[in-house]
Amino acid sequence: MTDRVREAHSAAKRSSTTAPSPHLESSCVVDRCKPLGLDTRCPKGTSDRHTHNPQADATVETEGTTFVSLGVPAPIVKALAADGKSTAFPIQIDTLPDTLAGRDVLGRGKTGSGKTLAFSIPMAARLGGKLAGGKRRPGRPLGLVLAPTRELATQIDAVLAPMAAAYGMNTTTIFGGVSQNRQVQALKQGVDIIVACPGRLEDLMKQGFVKLDAIEITVLDEADHMADLGFLPGVTRILKSTPENGQRLLFSATLDNGVDKLVKQFLHNEVLHSVDEANSPVAKMTHHVFETESVETKKALIEKLASGQGRRILFMRTKHHAKKLAKQLTESGIPAVDLHGNLSQPQRDRNLAAFQDGTARVLVATDVAARGVHVDDIELVIHVDPPTEHKAYLHRSGRTARAGAEGDVVTLVIPSQRRDVAQMMKKAGITATVTAVKPDSREVTALVGQVAAYVKPAPKSERAEQHSGGGRSQGANAQRKRAARQNADGSPIARKDRSGRPAASGNDARGAGSAGRGQRAAGGSGRGTGAPARGGRGGQKGAPRSGSDTFYSTESGRSAAPVRDERPARDERPARSNGGVRGDQAAFAAEQGERRQGGSRRASSSGGRPSSLKVGSLVRGSAPKSGGGRGR
Repeated sequence: MTDRVREAHSAAKRSSTTAPSPHLESSCVVDRCKPLGLDTRCPKGTSDRHTHNPQADATVETEGTTFVSLGVPAPIVKALAADGKSTAFPIQIDTLPDTLAGRDVLGRGKTGSGKTLAFSIPMAARLGGKLAGGKRRPGRPLGLVLAPTRELATQIDAVLAPMAAAYGMNTTTIFGGVSQNRQVQALKQGVDIIVACPGRLEDLMKQGFVKLDAIEITVLDEADHMADLGFLPGVTRILKSTPENGQRLLFSATLDNGVDKLVKQFLHNEVLHSVDEANSPVAKMTHHVFETESVETKKALIEKLASGQGRRILFMRTKHHAKKLAKQLTESGIPAVDLHGNLSQPQRDRNLAAFQDGTARVLVATDVAARGVHVDDIELVIHVDPPTEHKAYLHRSGRTARAGAEGDVVTLVIPSQRRDVAQMMKKAGITATVTAVKPDSREVTALVGQVAAYVKPAPKSERAEQHSGGGRSQGANAQRKRAARQNADGSPIARKDRSGRPAASGNDARGAGSAGRGQRAAGGSGRGTGAPARGGRGGQKGAPRSGSDTFYSTESGRSAAPVRDERPARDERPARSNGGVRGDQAAFAAEQGERRQGGSRRASSSGGRPSSLKVGSLVRGSAPKSGGGRGR
């Protein structure tokens, strides 16, 4: 492309950014780019469509385009500069003029192209301006971002929060897997922007904690992934709860699986910006396919590839294998953490933080980390278990070579997987040569680079506690409970049992239990020390437990015989000890054993109860209703 072409295209870009218009045809680069032979289309109809040709755009000079030149407000520019961001990416250059002008936009681009910043800037700019809707009200946010996963919602909030804070606004995340108390409390106090997953948001809407009738701008991120997860019915109900005249931005890698229905139903006079196709290759991403002989040699190859100094992500198909591989690598001296659906949200946050701060160099994950996990300087992505779908391959691989950085992607296969992997990569538009390797092959050594130092694994008890999420909780609720159990000087308050008496210590309880067992062995009831022992072998004959006049007991296969109650009147009975109930049972069992003909069955020494005797069970016949027995 000549200098004249570049100058004309740059002039068209500047014209579209300095004077944005509600209609893209009159001010965008389309009319001026047609004579240049660029692939730009804005067909007539209810929507304007502006699609860049990746090959042509690769030669167009977009480096150096600042956020100031795109019309981004000064407070947001300052917040971006504090984070080291001053120049925009292609998707941001294309969409910001229209999103800042208040138009509905459909942005299409592959993972890692900068879509999060492309919709976060216009949301903060619109809600922070003079035209935003009034004071902050409890349970009525002004901005809504819908994301398919917790990790993606957390990442979006981390990008959006500093720009919102520049205008004095606050944000919060809403997703499942954690208690809703914190989220409800934030809504009651009032929040301007919520970043939510559809499931938990619908739950809070049904409970009446949040209403969406004040939403001014709605963003739907990774719409195609929501469709894959089956969230579109819930997303449709949520969007119907927002005002129809609000601004709506939808970003998706593809428009299949029902995403086009959302576009037709909820976007009005939308503008389509597509900087590249979903399966277009990343220029600075290198793909490798390593074939190994068997599963055994594959294990050694995995350990070799994971032993480098840089950050690596290893993708597995199942949660169990991800957990197992992370444990094996850690025991081999390679610090690794796992990330999958079986972990609670605090465990996910802790493992991801360990990966980000360098405590663990390796992250072993399932496809839950294929989207929404952005960590800088990931130099290698390894498909330990090759995905079955080309879209999953592209999103997994997109964890590296992000924001213009370089990265490598390795797919490990055994001979039986070679054909399936070749078909999958063909659909993804990736060309890579299959190389037969061993752990000490030259290709493997080149990717690993300098091997990291051996890290001695922590003791198993500490690793088990860390993995299970155990330990002393530092949450606000746990701290309040601990404070309630302490005096003013910090000393613990003596605990009480349910009756209000001071609870016995562990040693006292064990001593009392030993004494009780000794008493039972000697022929007493073994419960309590303040009352005479009842029943037991060789002990005093005690009284039955119930208050009825006639009791029935039987053995399996024998008829029942009535037994008269010869106890003294209720006011003449001695007071029961704490163990009186079980002592009565033992006494009754012992008495029945002695009354049987021949006395062949004897009460056991452990409590005076025969092994085959059912104590207190009523069989055929009826018992007087005035007592404690139950008749049939």
